[in-house]
Amino acid sequence: MLQISDYVFEQFASYSEINLYLELIAVFFGLISVWLAKNNNVLVYPTGIISTLIFVYLLFKENLLGDMLINGYYFIMSVYGWHIWTQKNGNENRYKISYISSSEKSLSYLLFIISMVFVILVYLIGNGFLSTIALIDSLTTAVFFVGMWMMAKRKIENWFLWIIGDLISIPLYFYKGMLFTSIQYLIFTIIAFYGLQSWRKMYSINLNKPINDQIK
Repeated sequence: MLQISDYVFEQFASYSEINLYLELIAVFFGLISVWLAKNNNVLVYPTGIISTLIFVYLLFKENLLGDMLINGYYFIMSVYGWHIWTQKNGNENRYKISYISSSEKSLSYLLFIISMVFVILVYLIGNGFLSTIALIDSLTTAVFFVGMWMMAKRKIENWFLWIIGDLISIPLYFYKGMLFTSIQYLIFTIIAFYGLQSWRKMYSINLNKPINDQIK
């Protein structure tokens, strides 16, 4: 236990005060964003944008290329998702919570492979693909890439990917020296379980609405 404590405090010894505050702010907005996603609230995107922009800066400084790329992608997909979620048919959301179709499933597999290959190439170019950590980082990046795309489309399966990626990220970020980010992913995992249940419930409620109510 003492060794773990020493390891934690040793991480902060080389961590600047401003970076510590920035990480805390990014974690705060990240948690708010995921909670809003659980509740199917469009404000998930502006709060997420604040978090991702801060993390892009922090991860760039730490030379964590894969993590920086995924947060840059989060920013782009947040803008895209914000646009999608605000589309209306009358008073109803144009894109409702649903399960992915066969064609979307095939597209998600393709997106995963492309994302994985892309991040590996980035590491190879930067001569950084020399460890198991880089491989795991590439895997989680690809998982989150697909998860973010599914969330923008309001697909229930996005929560399964968040859960998988979050569980891998908890020890990964602790090892990288970002303790608060590691704790953030632990909380993300808990919220993701509730988010999955919440979206399934909202889908069932909408599915059981009378046809006239659905098209109003």
